[in-house]
Amino acid sequence: MGKFALVLLDFQVGILNRVDPTRLSQCLGRLSAAAGAARATKHPVIYVTSEFRAGHPEILAHNFSFGRVQAAGGFVSGDASVAVHPDVAPQEGDIAVVKRRVSAFVGSDFDVVLRGLQVDTLVLAGVATSGAVLSTVRQAADLDFKLTVLEDLCLDLDEELHKVLVEKVFTRQATVMSSEQWIKEVSKE
Repeated sequence: MGKFALVLLDFQVGILNRVDPTRLSQCLGRLSAAAGAARATKHPVIYVTSEFRAGHPEILAHNFSFGRVQAAGGFVSGDASVAVHPDVAPQEGDIAVVKRRVSAFVGSDFDVVLRGLQVDTLVLAGVATSGAVLSTVRQAADLDFKLTVLEDLCLDLDEELHKVLVEKVFTRQATVMSSEQWIKEVSKE
């Protein structure tokens, strides 16, 4: 597998509060197990979150997605909405990256962190499948990272879109598997 990092995208309170509680609970339990497996094998766990400065100077009002965030005044540094969900909060030794756009690579130091750690493989989980996960998969593939997407650790409000992405789109650039399969694989290291 090479040197991998488990990358957890946007598991933030302000995003997760829109997800069905039952689906969320199941996902967070599996996510906690996957993060534990990565830590047990001494691989980095990287939390990538979205947040903006007060007043949202990073956002142009006409940006279709982020313009609404700006208008609502959301996801400002220090606000409860940007906190990682307490059930899967970072532990000592985990790495935090703040991004200012959808992809983990845009408006962040994510690439610098990965190069510093000599990571060549990204294992991705995140919210939303059609947002942060899709954007990060596409850019990481263009940057020549090997990719694994943990399909049951990705959530999207549109379940049909999630299914199309993990079954038809991501498979063109990544290995797609369940967290259970991945934990078995990584635990053999």
